[in-house]
Amino acid sequence: MDLPGLISAARGDRPVDRLFENARLINVFSGAIESRHIALSGGYIVGFGPYEAKERVDMGNRFVVPGFIDAHVHIESSMTDVSEFVRAVLPCGTTSLVCDPHEIANVLGVEGIEYMLGQGRRQPMNLFFALPSCVPATDMETSGARLDAEALAPFFSEPRVPALAEMMNFPGVIHCDPQVMEKIALAGRAGKPVDGHAPGLSGKALNAYLTAGIASDHECVSAQEAREKLAAGMHIMIREGTGAKNLDDLLPVVTPQNAHRLMWCTDDRHPQEICHEGHIDGILRRAIHAGVDPVTAIQMATLNPARYFRLPRIGAIAPGMRADMVVASDLTHLVPEQVYAGGVLVAENGRMHPDIGAPAADACPSAMHVDFEHLDFRIPASGRRARVIELVPDQIVTRQQIIDIKQADGLAEADPSNDILKIAVVERHQKTGNMGKSFVKGVGLQRGALASSVAHDSHNIVVVGTNDGDMQTAVKHVAAMEGGLCVVCDRLIKADMALPIAGLMSTEPLDTVRQKMDRLIDAAKALGCRLPDPFMTLSFLALPVIPELKITDRGLVDVNQFAHVSVFVD
Repeated sequence: MDLPGLISAARGDRPVDRLFENARLINVFSGAIESRHIALSGGYIVGFGPYEAKERVDMGNRFVVPGFIDAHVHIESSMTDVSEFVRAVLPCGTTSLVCDPHEIANVLGVEGIEYMLGQGRRQPMNLFFALPSCVPATDMETSGARLDAEALAPFFSEPRVPALAEMMNFPGVIHCDPQVMEKIALAGRAGKPVDGHAPGLSGKALNAYLTAGIASDHECVSAQEAREKLAAGMHIMIREGTGAKNLDDLLPVVTPQNAHRLMWCTDDRHPQEICHEGHIDGILRRAIHAGVDPVTAIQMATLNPARYFRLPRIGAIAPGMRADMVVASDLTHLVPEQVYAGGVLVAENGRMHPDIGAPAADACPSAMHVDFEHLDFRIPASGRRARVIELVPDQIVTRQQIIDIKQADGLAEADPSNDILKIAVVERHQKTGNMGKSFVKGVGLQRGALASSVAHDSHNIVVVGTNDGDMQTAVKHVAAMEGGLCVVCDRLIKADMALPIAGLMSTEPLDTVRQKMDRLIDAAKALGCRLPDPFMTLSFLALPVIPELKITDRGLVDVNQFAHVSVFVD
């Protein structure tokens, strides 16, 4: 950054690089739409009005909007590497990401964070990485790493680390777990906010959580919950991902009085949804269509997250700001026509500019260590009634049902005719042989099995199926691919996709990943699955920090009690 040169250009002492004439600027500071000429030099905005310029571009009275910011995203959940994810979302107008590399950190620890930082440095957009606060997320599962405050401390001096990421261990905060307190204190000393993750937390428990200094939350599922947290001082990230869709329920919360404390985020979004619905731009279109003022919606995508995370020189179009800009003809149906990142035209009409190269993914160590000798999916029937995980449509929360389980020869069995399937989580990091086994309702499979090495947060192998043989075939195939997804029926692989980067990400282009995901979903539907995206749903059934009943490699977890529970109740 040539600061004296930029100041000289701003004074008008030298020609600016480019002057965007006849633009309708969205001023996120004032909330006004202003007719402006916008002057750029060295990749930054240096002024408004008439300037001598090396190049003039007539914007034709189109709108110029600051580049969008995703306030909380796990790139790994796209199942593409960093470069391919960037190439997918930049044409959507997203020019900055606040990423949480929590998923790869749970597999590879410090090495995973360093891998993502290294990939992020070479991208044509702004990638920030909040530090994973909960690796492992809990002590009720086996992860590939354990990150304490000492391991995280060196990263806080990294300029692209703006925060301590979602503090999922809310019981640890409320009950003052020493390790949790040390991480929060570390962020405080570094002057970085601490993001929250507190689904359903209310009343005195919420008070205790906030007293620790937690600043935000992206887990609200109702307007009532969001309003309570806003009133208590939290910033709220309104999430619309693939597994959790909260936009419609939370839009009534947005008012002129509180919009400055609201942001948009995707959290976890699969390739099909990015390809079909976009990214932050898709959220903006839906919010504006639902009645949110367009400028307010844009502020929530730009200035608000930039201020919350204290991100330097982004989030607005103003002198001294990085020239991250989205050009569109219609605010009521906001479709990015051109996207500039650092003053460079990086995408046009939904496609990356051909001159913008994609840095190759770095090599990643093996992350697949499964004990096949103890791979046994039989569940001895120690009672008549069992706890069953019940899916909730379009949510990552689940319910707990107590159901009479089908039995034969002393074993509990799947009952596809009543939509009761077996579910298991197989440990894949330390070759412990750990397997959690139980039952799930709501998947709809009538035959076969589905398996995935993407299983939040520890990313062991999760598998659901109608019979033990297909479940075993599916797990072994996932391991043989060094991670991935597959659909199996009659011991035959019907569809699969390898994810060799930590068992989480592909090295192939996003459109290829999308096509393979389409084949996987179609194969699952052919076996009776009713879920729109069964693999996204499957990935969250092993997450023991989201109510109500989940499963890890160590067994069933009642999240409300934050404790392991038995499969059978009598």
